[in-house]
Amino acid sequence: MRTAPPVVFPKELFPAIHREKPRISVSALVVEAAALDVPGVYAKLATRAGGLTSAEATDRLARYGLNVLAKDHRPGLLKLLWRAVLNPLVVLLAVLASISFATGDARAGTMMLLMIALSVGLKLIQESKASNAAAKLKAMISVTATVLRDGAAVEIPVSRLAPGDVVQLAAGDMIPGDVRIVSAKDLFVIQGALTGESFPVEKSEVERNAGAGTPVSLTSIAYLGTSVESGSAMAVVIATGKDTYLGGMAESLQEPAEPTAFDRGISQFTWLMLRFMLVMVPLVFVINGLTKGGWGQAFFFALAVAVGLTPEMLPMIVTVCLSKGAVAMGRRKVIVKRLNAIQNLGAMDVLCTDKTGTLTMDRVILERHCDVMLRESDRVLSLAYVNSHFQTGLKNVLDRAVLAHTETHAHAFIPEYAKVDEIPFDFKRRVMSVVVRTPGGMDLLISKGAPEAIFPKCASFELDGQFLPMDHEHIENLKKEYERLSAEGFRVLAIASKEGPVRVVSGDATPYGKADECDLILNGYVAFLDPPKETATAAIKALRAHGVAVKVVTGDNDLVARKICTEVGLATEFVVLGDAVENMTDGELADAAENATLFARVSPSHKQRIIKALRSRKHTVGFMGDGINDAPALHAADVGISVDTAVDIAKESADMILLEKSLLVLDEGVMEGRKVFSNIIKYVRMGASSNFGNMFSVLGASIFVPFLPMLPVQILANNLLYDVGQTTIPTDSVDPERIAMPRQWDIRELTRFVVFIGPCSSIFDYTTYLVMLYVFHCWDTSTPAAAHSASLFQTGWFVESLLTQTLIIHVIRTNKIPFLQSRSSLPVLIMTLVIMVVGVAIPFTPIGGYLGFTELPGLYWPIVAATLVCYVVTTQLVKMWLLRMKWI
Repeated sequence: MRTAPPVVFPKELFPAIHREKPRISVSALVVEAAALDVPGVYAKLATRAGGLTSAEATDRLARYGLNVLAKDHRPGLLKLLWRAVLNPLVVLLAVLASISFATGDARAGTMMLLMIALSVGLKLIQESKASNAAAKLKAMISVTATVLRDGAAVEIPVSRLAPGDVVQLAAGDMIPGDVRIVSAKDLFVIQGALTGESFPVEKSEVERNAGAGTPVSLTSIAYLGTSVESGSAMAVVIATGKDTYLGGMAESLQEPAEPTAFDRGISQFTWLMLRFMLVMVPLVFVINGLTKGGWGQAFFFALAVAVGLTPEMLPMIVTVCLSKGAVAMGRRKVIVKRLNAIQNLGAMDVLCTDKTGTLTMDRVILERHCDVMLRESDRVLSLAYVNSHFQTGLKNVLDRAVLAHTETHAHAFIPEYAKVDEIPFDFKRRVMSVVVRTPGGMDLLISKGAPEAIFPKCASFELDGQFLPMDHEHIENLKKEYERLSAEGFRVLAIASKEGPVRVVSGDATPYGKADECDLILNGYVAFLDPPKETATAAIKALRAHGVAVKVVTGDNDLVARKICTEVGLATEFVVLGDAVENMTDGELADAAENATLFARVSPSHKQRIIKALRSRKHTVGFMGDGINDAPALHAADVGISVDTAVDIAKESADMILLEKSLLVLDEGVMEGRKVFSNIIKYVRMGASSNFGNMFSVLGASIFVPFLPMLPVQILANNLLYDVGQTTIPTDSVDPERIAMPRQWDIRELTRFVVFIGPCSSIFDYTTYLVMLYVFHCWDTSTPAAAHSASLFQTGWFVESLLTQTLIIHVIRTNKIPFLQSRSSLPVLIMTLVIMVVGVAIPFTPIGGYLGFTELPGLYWPIVAATLVCYVVTTQLVKMWLLRMKWI
């Protein structure tokens, strides 16, 4: 056996050997290989028609690694734990919990540890699932491939393929890498998972789209993750593993996701509270230390204030709100994989959606069967049905669509025909013909193919029972008719036929051949389409009515996409193609994305860029898709949505999955998400405004009250009761106006609300101070009365503070007049009453004595009742003013 000549590794293809040059992109290498002829491809890839030798393959595997997708770099448990702990609220709670335990306050410490466990636990679960998408991609590679090694065909694991290997492809095979076709016979590849196309595409060794802007449109290249629909081929492996087109997507899925609008909002609120605390706590400590003289007591008081200012219930409130939303959506057959996605769905103002399988049924149907003037024709359908029925071999999606179309009962006449011969499809002719014996004893040749391939073979056309010549004038008019179908997004095949006498052939010769495909009669056209889902139009209309702009982002061609968009009610005046996206800067793409409703012929990386461009303009973006090509965009969106029929990688990358075909479920989910957001905002508003008001109240009391305005244990008790009172917020009803349009986290709006609503509570805290000091003589700090005065003051402020904070929930929860125009849910109302009763009763109980409280005099209660009424009215008036100013 002759030894194969040594292989020289070209720098352009194997830069890892020649480190002085940067690694060229896979896209550039693919385009370059597509532009070469077959000998040039072999030379470029340093291989030959007989494939690599075993030694060469081993050497290349050692240099470039196994043919597997993204390596499993998933972080371990400790790293995930560290990420979850690195949160300002968690760190703050941990510090305060440690101090609480060190100072003997086990109750406060335990409560804060529970909040930490809840927050960190949820983060751990979320992070541990985040990288499973790449693992799903790895599982997509078929187990073996047929490769030429040492000049012989052998079956090897796909993971052992190397650049330069020559592989054999047949119907049903998954493409084992990014490959360059070097020979093909009737090869059709299903690449809809990468491109969104509904139909199989022709591939051959001749590149017909050399100037294509996107690599997936190259006709001589097939990609890992696609599969062979029909035909056979030989191909050279260009790229393997992470260097493939699909591998690039797997790498992008392992990148940490950018913070969503929800994450950013929670972080902003947390830092706002921390800024309040950083200002408040040191001042309280210093003022009380200087004015009261007891620095130890001042420290514990400041520590209690810090705990009171900490929004420790935020993780629990958020989690319960989101969990309630997930349960509600589960009843509507929507699986919520990531709780935060519910709020993002509610805040979503732009929904980008793939076309195939999401808006459409992902099932090609025969939509039109018409004569040459595009009028419906049962005869054309009958001819197409006979052709598809008698065609041998693997029937493609178009044949299956024809055979499924039985409304005209063309199938009932099949027994009357007998097959005589078949002229198979090939790329050169782009026509397929069958010959059948008719009941009248004649031979009928029926051809189908692309109109541009059928027209030259026709001598006449049929119209209204007459046969007219295919002269130049008629041909131009006929072309305009079928081009109308193509422009409407249909995949069009022409049907032609001719009838003749029976042929008698001796021996094994076939009676008909390619030469007989001449002097045909053009009968008409069959047109195919992947139709929109029945609920798509209604869902898009509902989303638009609720303030969500819908944009279609598809890898399919713009004609098909325009057709679907028109049918579902989307405007198509401004369409952006993938070639244009490729040449845009991020800023230009963001400008285009604001105006465009349709992006067509885009690659997976283009989809990801479009999502990021929209997010850069402060939109909360959802993406809905079901294919491999949608995974990067699903990963990049604020909320990724997939459907029940999606591939595993799309489901893994999505945040929620629709289990029903009805897309109206999506609109229902948006409404549920807005309810969740509204209830979370209620807590945020209450917590922030209460804390801001307490800053002024505590600072003022610390300055002029001669004793601690409230004991540390009393502050913690007040905080505990107030927190318990808010636990029913997730069950609260929401005003319809609050969910009519998308609402996003707006820290400026929250700040305005806090700045104006917060001091309202301080006003009535100060009136309570004055009442306690002057009406009930708590100024008296003489030795016999000092303890009683301090206890009475602290009790009076404790009760007033708890009652006002609890009651004001009903004002803050709505933009309407509370109790009259908008009522809370029953659980919220009951909890309000319970907490207020506890607050009133606690000074008269043994627990009150343990906490240092004193029974309040009878005059106190009408005064505090008047205070509550005035506080509610004042806060309502300020809120209405803010609404009129459109500041909230």
